[in-house]
Formats: sequence, C-alpha cells, structure tokens
Amino acid sequence: MIKLNEAVIVEGKYDKITISNIIDATIIVTNGFSVFKDKEKRKLISLLAKTKGIIIMTDSDSAGMMIRSFVKKICGDAKITNVYIPQILGKEKRKTVSSKEGYLGVEGMKEEVILEALKKSGVCGSVGEKSKLVTKRDLFMYGLSGGDNSAKLRQEFCIASSLPKGMSSVAFLDAVNAIYEYDEFIRVVEKWQDTDKK
Repeated sequence: MIKLNEAVIVEGKYDKITISNIIDATIIVTNGFSVFKDKEKRKLISLLAKTKGIIIMTDSDSAGMMIRSFVKKICGDAKITNVYIPQILGKEKRKTVSSKEGYLGVEGMKEEVILEALKKSGVCGSVGEKSKLVTKRDLFMYGLSGGDNSAKLRQEFCIASSLPKGMSSVAFLDAVNAIYEYDEFIRVVEKWQDTDKK
C-alpha cells in the first residue's frame, strides 16, 4: 500500500474500489457530475484541498476533464495535484459496452499503470500497513451517528473544530478520516465532549 497524506478525488465508487487496493488515503467520490449540485461534497473537497491537499484522478475522457476542471475551480489556489491516467481503448469487465469515447476509466486501469501515473505527477508516499480509520461504529459510540440527537452533535463538533457544517454522517466520516489520525480524533472528540459537559 502507498500511504498518501492528500485526499484523492475520483469520479465513481468503482474507481474508489480500484484505488483503495493500491493507495492508503481518504478517497472522495464525486459521483460523476453530481458534484456540480452537491453543496456538501463541494465544501468537503474544498476543505480537504486547503488542509491536506488533494489529488485529482478522473477518467481521461471529456467528462473526466470537465469534473477535474470543476474541482480545481471550487478549490481555488489550494494545494492540488493532477494525476492523469493514459487514454487506453477498452471496456471495463463489469460493463456490457465500452464508454462513450471508448477509453478505460480509472476503475479499468492496472495497478502498475496507476502507480506510473502517480509517479509521473510527482506523487510519492510511504509504503506501509493501512492506517486505522475512524468507523461508523466509533461515531455511534460518541453519539455522532445513529442517534436522535446525532445531527445536532455533529453540527456542534463541526463548529468547535472548524469543519464544514451540515454534513451527513457519511461526509462527516470522510472528513474526520482525512483530517485526523484515529487516535487524534478520539482525543479531540473526548476533549470536546468533556468541555461541552462543563
């Protein structure tokens, strides 16, 4: 596994599955063009770009370029690294027909092709074990997910921690895993709860 500090932005869930077998990093899915209207997702991507930096790895077709351009626009002058996968004709195994332009997407790329694309873009990380992530169970234990008051508590934690407000539990989980190491998050949330009780 290649461990990266930056968050990686991809288009779809199958891209995320492919990348997560190679890279240990927070991987954010734009859900194709949905990011254009998803205010919550845009805020999260912008926050990650400003705090950790982001790596954009979209497909090499025109749709991928449009999404890449949009993400760059919403992030302004934050730290962005563009990783370009090559244009290789083909069809992903799960699809019955190839894409509109006939190129393989990120999900169809072999591991060595993705690693080479990262290297060409100047992205290098450390090799090691996958880091421990905050889980939905952790959020539930601290009342930040799955409870009647969870949305309110997430909002209060976001305000106290300068995170974007109004995130769903899924977006919140992505954000805390991108910004905090596991042990650090546990310390921060416990300190926040102790302060909140006083």
